[in-house]
Amino acid sequence: MAKRRKKSCVSYTKWGYIFLIPFFLVYIVFSLIPLVSVFYNSLFENYRAGLKQIGPNFVGFNNFKILLTSSELLTFAKNTIVIWLIGFIPQLLISLLLAAWFANMRLRIRAVGFFKGVIYMPNLIMASAFSMLFFTLFSDNGPVNDLLIKMGILDQPFRFLSDVGGTRGLIALMNFLMWFGNTTILLMAGILGIDATLFEAAEVDGATQFKAFRLITLPLLRPILVYVLITSMIGGIQMFDVPQILTNGSGNPNSTSKTLIMYLNQHLYSKNYGMAGALSVILFILTGILSLLVYFSITKRREKRWG
Repeated sequence: MAKRRKKSCVSYTKWGYIFLIPFFLVYIVFSLIPLVSVFYNSLFENYRAGLKQIGPNFVGFNNFKILLTSSELLTFAKNTIVIWLIGFIPQLLISLLLAAWFANMRLRIRAVGFFKGVIYMPNLIMASAFSMLFFTLFSDNGPVNDLLIKMGILDQPFRFLSDVGGTRGLIALMNFLMWFGNTTILLMAGILGIDATLFEAAEVDGATQFKAFRLITLPLLRPILVYVLITSMIGGIQMFDVPQILTNGSGNPNSTSKTLIMYLNQHLYSKNYGMAGALSVILFILTGILSLLVYFSITKRREKRWG
């Protein structure tokens, strides 16, 4: 009888591994192999000089040395960080405010679903379409300048795309408009996941809504904030399409809006594949280090606070 029972039992473990095979195949073909290939190509000198192809010649870490000793890498990294911060800080603050409002049962805001759909809508628009729209709106003879002159605010058109602050501000504004809806919904989901009895107990103890938000909502929302910060930081490092289209790939004025990925695209356009591979590896390592630093610094603070 015992032998019959063993035979009748079906092991489902193998089916779990079988269902994981497609994922690993896709990951290996489209992620792991290209990653190894990029690192391999970064060790070679491989570029075009006119019509002549130079390489591929093995040069070791010479491409990395050239990039890390170049002032351009630091300049474009600074541009990327400044533009990201200008867009991310307002995005986080406004998203927190909207999420707190929509998740607050006391306010009883009507048509919350409609408002969530409206604020998420810009996330569905392609960055290229957004960039072309802003290029038209804020051009020298565009409707924004025309409106400001008619209102008496300006005497002559303001050249947004020829001003450092204007160009960076437009790029940051577009990134803000495209992503604040997604951030709001993530934070709102995190707030709604907090036990409502905690807020009821705080209300009984006489805590104000601001105090409850500071002492209950923000600490319990920390995992979502870590996720938002890391994903936004990765997106900021990979910022390309908006400044590329808005400045026609030049990063004007005077390359002050050229980002790291635009710098990478410049090497790909000139077919300097070895240097492009080295820059890709540097960005990969930089992204990993920054993500780990953000994660462990915030989680350690949480452990110290509650430990």
